[in-house]
Amino acid sequence: MAVQTFKASAHLQEGVKVITKSRHFELTIDEPKSLGGTDTGMNPVEALLASLGACQSIVARVYAPKFDVKLDDFSVEVEGDIDLDGFFNKSDVRPGYSDIRYTFRIKTDSPKEKVEEFVKFLESKCPVGDTIANPVNVKLESIIIDN
Repeated sequence: MAVQTFKASAHLQEGVKVITKSRHFELTIDEPKSLGGTDTGMNPVEALLASLGACQSIVARVYAPKFDVKLDDFSVEVEGDIDLDGFFNKSDVRPGYSDIRYTFRIKTDSPKEKVEEFVKFLESKCPVGDTIANPVNVKLESIIIDN
């Protein structure tokens, strides 16, 4: 399969609430009240963590049979550290995550060695994990000014 382009849009609403769309799906992104939002959805950095966990879960489901690992249950707990002084321009620290940690909770009767081999493989195939862990070309394509 060749390169596939995925698309999404984000439209700012009142305050810091944002309606995001991709294909025929819609997701509300907001900030908690403590950060100036109305708490009507995950904030962008929480959505990033959720995307990582979801991606790892999907990769687990797709590849488990190829490793002969039976998944009776699979979940991911993800957390990350951000120094908000970077976002609020109070210091020169980066505005994004400095560290992201995750834990796989796997219910299986498969041998530990098989599960460990499987986990090592799935970590290498998660597109979201790869995007976070490695530099990617991000650029502003254009600015359109409507009057």
